[in-house]
Amino acid sequence: MNETEQRICDCIDAHAQQLIAFAEDIYSHAELGYTEHRTAGKVADWLTSCGLEVQTGLASTGVKASLGTQVPSICLIGELDGIRSPEHPLAVPETGMSHACGHHMQLAALAGAALALSQPEIAAQLDGRAVFFAVPCEEHVPMNRLEQLRREHIATCCGGKPELLLRGAFDDIQAAITTHAHMVPCQSDFLLGCNSTSGFLSKLIHIKGKASHTAIAPEKGINALDVVTLARSAIGMLRSTFRDQDCIRIGEIVRMGDSAINVVPHEVTVDLQVRAKTWDALQDANEKINRAYRGAAYAFGADITIQDDMGYLPTIPAQPCQALLDAASLLSATYEPVNLSVHNAASTDVGDLSHRMPIINFTYGGFSGTLHGADFRITDKTKAYLLPAKLAALTMYRLLRDGAAEAKSLLSSFQPAMTAEEYRAYAQKFGCQ
Repeated sequence: MNETEQRICDCIDAHAQQLIAFAEDIYSHAELGYTEHRTAGKVADWLTSCGLEVQTGLASTGVKASLGTQVPSICLIGELDGIRSPEHPLAVPETGMSHACGHHMQLAALAGAALALSQPEIAAQLDGRAVFFAVPCEEHVPMNRLEQLRREHIATCCGGKPELLLRGAFDDIQAAITTHAHMVPCQSDFLLGCNSTSGFLSKLIHIKGKASHTAIAPEKGINALDVVTLARSAIGMLRSTFRDQDCIRIGEIVRMGDSAINVVPHEVTVDLQVRAKTWDALQDANEKINRAYRGAAYAFGADITIQDDMGYLPTIPAQPCQALLDAASLLSATYEPVNLSVHNAASTDVGDLSHRMPIINFTYGGFSGTLHGADFRITDKTKAYLLPAKLAALTMYRLLRDGAAEAKSLLSSFQPAMTAEEYRAYAQKFGCQ
């Protein structure tokens, strides 16, 4: 560890209690995606206190600040939103929102890295632009709420990074450092690199049957709920056509229209997600689901509309870059590189970002229980908050020191799957504007 790297770590250690208090405050005040105004304000205040010029209100609540004006431009990302988990002990009573997702841990990493790298003697050694970007709504919004957000001109994409990509907020960034609490089993303090994750599509299926008295004239009704039951049975049988390696997952919520118990259910809406490891498998599974629902509606004579909307793209996997590996070796922590044969069946909007730029990802421990579960707990504040801040800061420093040689090497070997224009065209196909 050279003198500058030691200064980075010492700065974070010297402000450990402030960083922990910052993280714990956010931990107990989780907010819904695109409404993270309190959290965004806390982040903006912290970055301002570091002497940085701060942009706010990006995609509603995004906060962006940077050091330097040169290229390459490397971005450290933290996610602002929580997850609905009303049984979590720190859930907000009025909303049921909690940080059982661990996003407050990312914000601690962002805050600590920004504090350390903004020290004048350290910032002077960065030959590039260090960006600190707190982004909204990683947990995505369901389509019924997305329709409202679109009407109110708040957002058009179900996730924050797609929204920011669509609006050009990442056009000045060449690579991104992303972090998360461990998402696959790992005994080490750090897991370095990026596993593949599934992509998904959102679906809103509306079935209109015919109301009738369930006792006097059930034969005159068309039961929309029976359409759903038949479609789900068909999908269950279709599961044998899903390849194991494609990691198909289907989740749905059935919402009934207003109806009395003695009236044939005549209106049902299904919010559905279909996930898969690859885009081709996702499209194939999606078409099978559409056929199942259309066929079931036809069998009963019900009307049906199926609206497909943008979800998240599958994440392109990546081994850890040398800067990340070298930075991890400087810390008193255990670490290991990702096993690229391990697939994470969850989805993240980092997948969309991975199609546009290199992703330098690491995950970390310091917690117990399950992500998104009521049993999620922070068990080691050093591992959850301080070590990730150090690793993020050291990685950014190593990428941008000495003429940004390591960042330039990383970028020279990366071929984006989509250009900015191609990504916008893809999003606009789903009505995202």
